[in-house]
Amino acid sequence: MSVEDNKRLVARAVTEVINRGNLAAVEELYASEIAAAAREWVAPFRTAFPDVRMETVALVGEGDTVVGHFRCSGTHSGPWMGRPGTGRAFRDVREVYWFTVRGGRIVDWWGLEDNDDRRRQLRAGGAPA
Repeated sequence: MSVEDNKRLVARAVTEVINRGNLAAVEELYASEIAAAAREWVAPFRTAFPDVRMETVALVGEGDTVVGHFRCSGTHSGPWMGRPGTGRAFRDVREVYWFTVRGGRIVDWWGLEDNDDRRRQLRAGGAPA
């Protein structure tokens, strides 16, 4: 696959899995050995923030690596980090993720999220005691 193909795959994963909550798409987009982990990462976040939207700011690719800069928004409707839903919203929280793509599937990912900003916007404070 080309770098552009890899970027399209990552963009599709964000649209289908994160924004639409289509966890069935994980089987097609992620390698089988990490598909369960991808679902376990996304499902609780979508429960906490069912209207979550990740806007792609930039996707940069080189070889089998795609780095994405995203802005994430949503409403806190369910448990997150030990706190019950508040009904409060967060907007444009910055996130950066690194994806490795091989054979037309995501085989690895890791990222950084500005959860301090998310907590501030939600007025959620620190971790529960």
